[in-house]
Amino acid sequence: LLTYKLNRMKLYKRDCLEVMKKIESNSVDCLITDPPYAVITGGKNNGKNHKRPKGILNENSELMGNIPPFNDWLKEVYRVMKNKSHGYCMTNTKNLIKMSQEIENVGFKIHNFLVWQKNNCTPSQYYMKNCEYTIFFRKGNAKYINDIGGSKTVHSFNNIIGNKEHPTQKPVNLMEFYVRNSTNENEIVLDPFMGSGTTGVAAKQTNRNFIGIEQDEKYFNIATERINGTLF
Repeated sequence: LLTYKLNRMKLYKRDCLEVMKKIESNSVDCLITDPPYAVITGGKNNGKNHKRPKGILNENSELMGNIPPFNDWLKEVYRVMKNKSHGYCMTNTKNLIKMSQEIENVGFKIHNFLVWQKNNCTPSQYYMKNCEYTIFFRKGNAKYINDIGGSKTVHSFNNIIGNKEHPTQKPVNLMEFYVRNSTNENEIVLDPFMGSGTTGVAAKQTNRNFIGIEQDEKYFNIATERINGTLF
């Protein structure tokens, strides 16, 4: 199953369920992922403020064509994660409640709902969306985050403006914020929906081990190039 390996980086171009079933139980220190889910394409196109980023929405629709049920991959994530480990799962308003329920159904405990405030936003006739949500949860006993004095539930990081390698690409410093708070050096970070590899870049830059899984060949190749080009 191993497709690419560079020191502590293990990248797989496969279905995430296929790969995770090969991962040892209770071996992963942290989950950080932005999984596929239904998107809100929004509203009618006959109003004066109807303009929306059509290119992003169209590409998102293609990526959403084969969405694995939350419960299927969350059960495997629960199995491979250690006791006293943290998980970060990004989502949108449409799926926030459903995903939260599924996270708890498989055995995780939700710590908090985090909000990433970004500088640019998607036009909408129902308020412009200038934030995204992350469900922060744990397996087993609770443990503190590493920066208990300076971490807030609402955190501000610049969004990527202009060319993106992936339509839902997140900034590296946002993922580093999560990596640093919930792991120590040489621990293992898992992203079963790797996309363009941002979590892997963050893990590599902070001296963590990384397991990344992506079944789309285009984005797997992009992720491999980005992570390979990141200096230790």
